[in-house]
Amino acid sequence: MARFLNPFTDFGFKKLFGLEENQDILVSFLNTVLPDKKIAKINYRKTEHLGHSEIDRKVVFDLYCENEKGEKFIVELQKAKQKHLKDRSLYYATFPIQEQAQKGDWNFRLTPVYFVALLDFCFEDPASREDVKAQVQLVNVHRQEVFYDKLSFTFLQMPNFRKSLDELNSPEEEWLYLLRHLSELEEIPARLAEFVFKKVFRIAELAKLSQEDRQAYEDSLKYYRDLKNSLDTAFEEGKSEGQMVGEQIGLQKGEQIGLQKGEYRKARQTAEKCLQKGMSIEETAELTGLGIEEINLIA
Repeated sequence: MARFLNPFTDFGFKKLFGLEENQDILVSFLNTVLPDKKIAKINYRKTEHLGHSEIDRKVVFDLYCENEKGEKFIVELQKAKQKHLKDRSLYYATFPIQEQAQKGDWNFRLTPVYFVALLDFCFEDPASREDVKAQVQLVNVHRQEVFYDKLSFTFLQMPNFRKSLDELNSPEEEWLYLLRHLSELEEIPARLAEFVFKKVFRIAELAKLSQEDRQAYEDSLKYYRDLKNSLDTAFEEGKSEGQMVGEQIGLQKGEQIGLQKGEYRKARQTAEKCLQKGMSIEETAELTGLGIEEINLIA
């Protein structure tokens, strides 16, 4: 039986990073993965944001906070691959920008916005899928210089972090190791005895959760496992079907068609399982890349 909670569950993530009394943990994490920042204190902001009209889509951040300088931080946990994750990340980042608009005379000066995503998967594009940490800013391509430094995206691809405890060389690597292996640890490593990590272990210890919190965690863990299993199964089935169809046709184009059919079938199977688990139509569409109309037909 596990001793510590899984931080990739919704409950675990919010327990460690989303509570006011634990803000020192989030401050430490942000200061580590954003080394240019020296955050002393944060204020949690409401996570639900509405569009400018009734037909505009509502978004809900996992965590949203600002520091003593008014700089904005969105912190997201992504458990499963999403077809348009980059688009979604950019879309989310526009809300903290838009809310800075002032009525009347305004000189358009903005405070920085930082988007940090903890990914339990890796990007599929070759340019970034091998990185543990991908940092993205607006760049002047011709001069290869940062064009605008007030909008920053940091993606942590956790499956790519494979260092052992003895190989850790920095506080950032210690944080990544802790998050990657927390639910597997039976004892607290001496290497992670620093104060903020000791607090993480204390909060994450399952035996110390109240009965209500323990039940909430078990429900969250079941949802996490079901989601991962559904996606893994659908991916393998879609991959196998695509390869079989491609082989039967015997041509390169046939292989491409087969893979496309397999991917489509995988997306539909994933949508069915997500809906069965209680995910909304909008969340299912976002996760699978299928249209709202098609999700409605499946539902």
